[in-house]
Amino acid sequence: MVEAALAKAIAAPAAAELEVVHETRYRYTRPVEFAHHIAMLCPRDDALVQQRLAFELAIEPPPPAVRCELDVHGNRRHLFSLAAAHEALTVRATSRVRVVPSRPREAAPAWEAARDGWRYVSGRPIDAAASFVFASPLVPIEPRLRAWAAPSFTAGRPLDEAAIELMHRLHAEFDYAPASTHVATPLIDAFGQRRGVCQDFAHILIGALRALGLAARYVSGYLLTEPAGAPARLVGADASHAWIALALPRAAGPGAAAAIDWLELDPTNDCIAGASHIRVAHGRDYADVTPLRGVIRGGGRHVLEVGVATRRLG
Repeated sequence: MVEAALAKAIAAPAAAELEVVHETRYRYTRPVEFAHHIAMLCPRDDALVQQRLAFELAIEPPPPAVRCELDVHGNRRHLFSLAAAHEALTVRATSRVRVVPSRPREAAPAWEAARDGWRYVSGRPIDAAASFVFASPLVPIEPRLRAWAAPSFTAGRPLDEAAIELMHRLHAEFDYAPASTHVATPLIDAFGQRRGVCQDFAHILIGALRALGLAARYVSGYLLTEPAGAPARLVGADASHAWIALALPRAAGPGAAAAIDWLELDPTNDCIAGASHIRVAHGRDYADVTPLRGVIRGGGRHVLEVGVATRRLG
């Protein structure tokens, strides 16, 4: 099962250099008098999976200053304010990254061993990944999700094998249906109607894994529109995309915290994330990694337009 899923991973035989242009436009019916925004559009820089080669953020009207900082998860975010009245806002992020092919992983432990490893034991070192075991604002711990996931997590089954099967089941049982949900749709509503978009699929898979006591986080990013070797365009290309990363503990010496591998699963496309997945940020759920958010005074109603274009360089 794991080997079959690895064969479906959309990956290039060598590192791939990719470019992404993400443009967001707001048009307001009345002038905005003041605005403060946070943009989380800069790709992560992680030698294991992805190198950030260049990033440029263009804002119109231009703010007096843009501050860059890291959040608690190590994501890079940009903060800016606009004190002059404006009737439109355009934020254009241009990124260039080199995505590194997946490296071999050690054998995964039985899922029960991983679950037990995340439980608190007095005196045992706590790994940062343990924070992704608990409920978060958009991903509650739901008994219905635990019951749905249980058939894949039989006694003694390797964690990666069980999680990959659960991803296959989600992809087979749920319909990808644009506009069937919105950003505020509760996870359990999307689960009940068996349809949604990539954000819903990621939240459902994360919720099911956490309901079993496992550590899983939300990953936001992009897909290469037409990856080399793919039989068809990927679902979620030409827009922001979302998938999940499951923590796979590795053996560690006595008294040391377990080392962690992260298995990235894309339930929307039923594959392991590969060289066509561009990682921007990760967190507990979508609320931690919203691409652009803020507060404004004035503005009336607004029209939002978002466009994403990805391409392979060279």
